[in-house]
Amino acid sequence: MITLKEGDTAPAIKAKDQDGSIVTLKQFSGKKLILFFYPEDDTPVCTVEACNFRDNFSMLRKGGYEILGVSPNSAESHKKFIGKYKLPYTLLADEDKKVINDYGVWGLKKLYGREYMGLHRTIFVIDEKGKIEKIVHRVLSKKATGQLLNPKT
Repeated sequence: MITLKEGDTAPAIKAKDQDGSIVTLKQFSGKKLILFFYPEDDTPVCTVEACNFRDNFSMLRKGGYEILGVSPNSAESHKKFIGKYKLPYTLLADEDKKVINDYGVWGLKKLYGREYMGLHRTIFVIDEKGKIEKIVHRVLSKKATGQLLNPKT
């Protein structure tokens, strides 16, 4: 589970994007980064969250934010997801769950009385110096952007 706290240095990232290019956290040095973890491409709740960021993309960019989504899906799956919903940001394929585990978002989940291991939908805001500025643990997919920008969440 998540042991990271606001103010901690964000763990390093090195993963392939939807095009197979390597993306690292260092590439975002000097920029604010929204790093959102979601369980699976093209599922109802994940699609709502991804489209919330898409629909607010211009406003977030004007606010100085870059956006990266991370799931254990393949680069090919991400490419299809991006194309289908016209997502204007990068998705990282973390098939070996290295980034997911480094951020502590893989763990025990419960659904309809069943327990299983899975990815906890979580958003991290990382500041220009690589520090975790905000963590949203209980993401409301339809309101994800608002949760980031509203200081009371």
